[in-house]
Amino acid sequence: MKKRAIKKIPQFKNEDEEFEFWSTHSTVDYIDNFKPVKFDLSELKPSTKTISIRLPESMIDQLKKLANKRDVPYQSLLKILLGEKIREENLQP
Repeated sequence: MKKRAIKKIPQFKNEDEEFEFWSTHSTVDYIDNFKPVKFDLSELKPSTKTISIRLPESMIDQLKKLANKRDVPYQSLLKILLGEKIREENLQP
């Protein structure tokens, strides 16, 4: 069996350039299926954006109480509740 040459993956300036490249090229030419590839995802975090939102103090107090019962930070609980509601709304016709 003749071994094919593995091409070198180019350096990309940004994600758009990388997306364009992989949209028109096959990974078969760039990845050797016989060699394990190690990935370090320990520093990978989802993109976030800081926002400012005004809420009534009573709502924040209630949120903090709920968060305390669940033993999570109240801002994390707020993200969880928002995410659940968004998924719920997206499922409705």
